Amino acid sequence: MANLDPQLNSAPSKINHIHIMGICGTGMAALAGMLQSSGFTITGSDQNVYPPMSDFLADLGITVKSGYSKNNLEPRPDLVIVGNVITRKNEEAIHLAELAIPYLSFPQALSRFFINSRKSLVITGTHGKTTTCSILASALYHAELDPTFMIGGIVPEFGGNFRIGDGEYFVAEGDEYDTAFFDKKSKFLHYQPHIAVITSLEFDHADIFEDLQSIKRAFRKFVRLIPEDGLLIANFDDENVRDVISEARCNVQSYGLNSAYDWSLADVRRGESNLTSFTALQGGNHYSDIAIQLPGQHNCLNSLAVTAILHHIGVPSEKISSGLKAFSGVRRRQEIRGIEKGITVIDDFAHHPTAVRETLSALRMAYPDNRLVIVFEPRTNTSRRAIFQKDYVTAFDCSDVLCIREPVPLTNVAEDNQFSSAQLARDINETRERKAMAFNDTDAILSYLSTHLESGDIVAILSNGGFDNIHNRLIEILRNR
Repeated sequence: MANLDPQLNSAPSKINHIHIMGICGTGMAALAGMLQSSGFTITGSDQNVYPPMSDFLADLGITVKSGYSKNNLEPRPDLVIVGNVITRKNEEAIHLAELAIPYLSFPQALSRFFINSRKSLVITGTHGKTTTCSILASALYHAELDPTFMIGGIVPEFGGNFRIGDGEYFVAEGDEYDTAFFDKKSKFLHYQPHIAVITSLEFDHADIFEDLQSIKRAFRKFVRLIPEDGLLIANFDDENVRDVISEARCNVQSYGLNSAYDWSLADVRRGESNLTSFTALQGGNHYSDIAIQLPGQHNCLNSLAVTAILHHIGVPSEKISSGLKAFSGVRRRQEIRGIEKGITVIDDFAHHPTAVRETLSALRMAYPDNRLVIVFEPRTNTSRRAIFQKDYVTAFDCSDVLCIREPVPLTNVAEDNQFSSAQLARDINETRERKAMAFNDTDAILSYLSTHLESGDIVAILSNGGFDNIHNRLIEILRNR
């Protein structure tokens, strides 16, 4: 077992070589790139070294060792950054403790090297963090404020998920998940928030949180971190969000659908050239007419939260509108992967029932006259539990056809507490005239789609993982059909 010395949980004054354990995670690879760009020599290790992250790191010239071993700490680094995929039983972590090398967690490193010297803008919430962060980073860039950011998704506009700028702002995606095996606090408690957004608050991450109340406690701690001269922008449509802001020391601005809020939406509509248009109201009065390239009311709300931040820091409304309109999206968020034989294949990250519902509603708005075929893979620790078994029944209401993959069972969860795709399909088919089907594997789904898809169909594939490369395989099948 790795018993790391708490006294060594800090960065030494002189650092040249930094080793990163768990380097192939999306955030860790981005951190590696940022640190290398800052002049440090970076090495790393991971159990799963494969594309696209292996190619990304290779292009940066970063040496990555496959598998964890005490030999990976030779030559001895000046600092080790430990990812939260690392456990106390990890051989490399045990040797790290034996060598008494200084160490940091991922969020500690992000804070130490990049947030300390900047003003932190933190986007938190159960849903919409990645998209809202990306919109904010893009809008700051277009407002010529030269932001630094790290985001949980690839932003095509920047060709990656991180950027180091010379401006005063750091845009951080505030994740409530735990930090590391030696620090069970939520990651966002390390991010020194000056301005923050809470987009939503629901139960999630069942592998680390017991219930909704334990998640609320983490958010209350986060809210208390915002200084008196800071700002919290809170989605007042969500009663759980309203519940956790009571101890805020800073100014709180509300946003949502109610015109009584500080910021609200009006007249959300599908505009020309697939733009979504809405009117932003401040205090119930007209502030600006805004058009975005993203479908759905939820993306209008994400853009409204960004509008509130930009207005607060002094960006003129015209620049806000033009910056929001310029943003073209995030990979794996309603991303069109290809169109073959008139069939559009879309990739999306949604897995929580609320995120699924909002994503499908947005797709229905964007494609009102098309058949919507949804392919869903329950893959997260939470979605593979029976916690949301009933909630998913109505989450897919906007679909015309639903294909659900049976999840890989969780080894540490009793059978009656596991999610069942077959049960979900039965429940959906009993409640409405929709075709819902469960499949044992990805090959069976592809076999069905290959013979049942028609020109004009919109196929949206929902998963937080690679889903056995189903997107490219389906496009290839359609191309050769």
